[in-house]
Amino acid sequence: MPLSTDRKQPIRWRGYAAVAALIAAGYVLTLVIFYPGIMTYDAKFVYQYIAKGIVGDWQSPLMTVLWRAIDPIAPGAGSMFLLMATSYWLGFGLLAFALARRAFAAALLLPVFALTPPAFVFVGIIWRDMLFANSWLLAAAIAVAFAERDPRFRMSAQVLALALCAFGVLLRPNALIAAPVLCAYLAWPSRISAKRTAILFAPAMVGFFALVQVVYYGVLGATRQHPLQTIMVFDLGGISHFTKQNQFPVSWSEPETALLLNGCYQPTQWDIYWRLAPCDFVMRKLEREEKLFGTSGIAEAWLRAVLRHPLAYSQHRGAFMWNFLTGDNLTMWLADVEHPTENVFQDRRAFVALVSVHDMLKPTPLFSVGAWLLVCVVACGLARRRRETPEGAFALGVCGSAALYVLSFAFVGVASDFRYGYWAVLAGIAGSVVVALAPVKLRERALHDAIGHGSP
Repeated sequence: MPLSTDRKQPIRWRGYAAVAALIAAGYVLTLVIFYPGIMTYDAKFVYQYIAKGIVGDWQSPLMTVLWRAIDPIAPGAGSMFLLMATSYWLGFGLLAFALARRAFAAALLLPVFALTPPAFVFVGIIWRDMLFANSWLLAAAIAVAFAERDPRFRMSAQVLALALCAFGVLLRPNALIAAPVLCAYLAWPSRISAKRTAILFAPAMVGFFALVQVVYYGVLGATRQHPLQTIMVFDLGGISHFTKQNQFPVSWSEPETALLLNGCYQPTQWDIYWRLAPCDFVMRKLEREEKLFGTSGIAEAWLRAVLRHPLAYSQHRGAFMWNFLTGDNLTMWLADVEHPTENVFQDRRAFVALVSVHDMLKPTPLFSVGAWLLVCVVACGLARRRRETPEGAFALGVCGSAALYVLSFAFVGVASDFRYGYWAVLAGIAGSVVVALAPVKLRERALHDAIGHGSP
């Protein structure tokens, strides 16, 4: 016989209390280790825009406006750190409480996994990639938490979740290829249909693209700084290297040509052509001398090079993607941007201990984007048979979107830092726990039945 209501209630509330305690402990630990957050050069660039009253599209203009609004809470890195830390633990917390209704073991595991590298070591680093991943995790968690509630509350929650999905795209526009999969889950959190997702895919992509244009340049009035042309410059450099022919719409001196074709290219980052000597002559000429950067001249040269040399383009993009997925890339940011020769929080024992754990684990697959892409693909494969259940739909929604997001860098990536795959880490952790929920549910049900049968 099943457990009586009287015997279920204490177990259930003890489980909820344990989940709440773990989430609260994780949040407090985050504040102790990271507050007021670690400012990176990208974050400093955005924060300087706030002081200057500039809204540009090199970084997300929405992040600039949002940071300006919340800055009085804790001026500097503090306000953005609090937003990131709160969204991180709120996402894992909502998901854990939703799982607790089904399987306490899985619910207790989730906050523990949220404290493990490589998820936790990035919580206090101010990069928009962290805020983007947190917002999508929170969107999925909201959908789970309210999936079985009253229709009025469920619809309001779905609207909020979809807004968070759109917020993520506005932070990272290349996420528009992954957003339709997550949207399909948010719209139908109890079951996900391949047919409905396919029908939704193209219109959703077009809608998100239009949203970026309207919000960036209409609502926020962002200055066009042509970030898309960084991709083109990187591609032109790669194609020039593999063809051993200059593909840029300018002429170079003989020493510059030798460097461009043989010495400059690395499948790691476009900054080589922008600010790193000795190859910074490329952007200096394109931007300052010839004033071509931001014009149709770069776009036309890029299209011509790709069409004429598709093999070289594929070699370049393949080399970049291989490095992104498997290379020894930048992970934690430790430098103090105000004192670049020093590291942050050197006198904070908990932070130093966390860095030591990070350094020990960095050579392992835990800090490989390719490993997390594989986790997401496997989770999708396991969830496919259960796609008409809430657990299967969740795993397919978050892990499917994460896989597409990572793969989008094969075409638009210009740097191979681990942070760009952070959404795959959070999706892989959450999706794997949830996709394993069905077997846990069966075991817990059997345990409950056994206790029930054994009772007097």
